[in-house]
Amino acid sequence: MNLPEIAVFLGNPGEQYRNTRHNAGWLLAERISALPALSLNWGKKFKGSYTPAMVNSANGQRKCHFLLPETFMNNSGEAVQAALLFFKIKPESLLVVHDELELKLGQAGFKFGGGLGGHNGLRSLAACLGTPDFWRLRLGIGRPGGIKEKGQDITSWVLGRFTNEETSLFSLVLDTAAGSFLQALERGPQSLLPEWNKKTVLP
Repeated sequence: MNLPEIAVFLGNPGEQYRNTRHNAGWLLAERISALPALSLNWGKKFKGSYTPAMVNSANGQRKCHFLLPETFMNNSGEAVQAALLFFKIKPESLLVVHDELELKLGQAGFKFGGGLGGHNGLRSLAACLGTPDFWRLRLGIGRPGGIKEKGQDITSWVLGRFTNEETSLFSLVLDTAAGSFLQALERGPQSLLPEWNKKTVLP
């Protein structure tokens, strides 16, 4: 079973982007960093924030790498490529956590490869790595006005902040997603399918 060797959380640096929908990946990283069992120690490396992490596996604890690219979303691949080259990790052993327009708020899911859905962070990764074939943990943020309405200003939507009500709901999603994230590192994301192909965390 191919276990993720590195987990990347996509987002934008800077206070103006904090708690925006596009920073859903960073919000999960914050939630995971608060777990005392991981004892994460973040530092600056690979054009971002990096920490090694000891995670559980069937054969005991093993080392994994966590990275928050700080190159801004559109150039995320530069940081990820640098880390993968340094550690000699193949793209199929990469798990990327990101916001997902095609899933409604309250949904989350794992996916391997496939389309990039117009997500500039994923596009940058695929361009720099030469392949879209890596694992993703998709955190649903929905589309403005509903999932079917695609003619809206997507940039304003993803760079906008969650409303107070959305923040409360997304916090519950993060609780569940943090658990599934750790399970994916322990057993492999494929072990969580098909339940977590598109899981409705909240009604």
